Amino acid sequence: MPDKHISSRFDADLEHLSSRFFEMGGLVESQLADAMEALRRFDLDLIEKVVDEEHRLNSMEVEIDAECGNIIARRQPTASDLRRLMAISKGITNLERAGDEARKIAKRTRRIANDGAGRNVDIAEIRLSGQMAATIFHDALAAFARLDTVEAARIMREDEAIDDQYRAFVRKLPTYMAGNPRIIASALDYVSIASAIERIGDHAKNLAELVIYVVKGKDVRHVSRERLEREALDD
Repeated sequence: MPDKHISSRFDADLEHLSSRFFEMGGLVESQLADAMEALRRFDLDLIEKVVDEEHRLNSMEVEIDAECGNIIARRQPTASDLRRLMAISKGITNLERAGDEARKIAKRTRRIANDGAGRNVDIAEIRLSGQMAATIFHDALAAFARLDTVEAARIMREDEAIDDQYRAFVRKLPTYMAGNPRIIASALDYVSIASAIERIGDHAKNLAELVIYVVKGKDVRHVSRERLEREALDD
């Protein structure tokens, strides 16, 4: 009976921790959506909303990480339970950093809006990459919730498409700047925004890698895509 009681308490602790993790993930998703909408409309109020949420994200990261440490110390979990706790601890770092990138998008958008000269730059690639990043970030959280390694492998392939959009935007910037030197400052801000979106995709990929770590017990952070997919799909 005592063992069963301890086990049920551990399950409750883990469930609560997972709930906090996904709450934090939802906040980052909201930040990214607001940042991209602020970029679309140059909405200064929405920009401030994104920037102000930094403190809440930082607090959540500290609280969840402390809770992970307490559970490990009290319960001394083994095998897959320990991997899940470690994945949450590492995952919240990626969530917080993705939130930092969403805040960077908002702050750079504020500069572009205040300058005015760069409002008419064609940023189709940035808009598309933002949509892609939002999608794979959401999918990474869903894969984490289901511990779905097949979906995790797909997410890591999708991240490359965001990189492609980033490179396409950077390639066309010199033409814009040569034709209108007044937009140079805004063009550099757009590059920073595109880079932030690319990094959000990277953080989604990192979350997907953690799914494989939990399920398979293997660290796939620095392996080739072919080997990663084998690890994800092997029974």
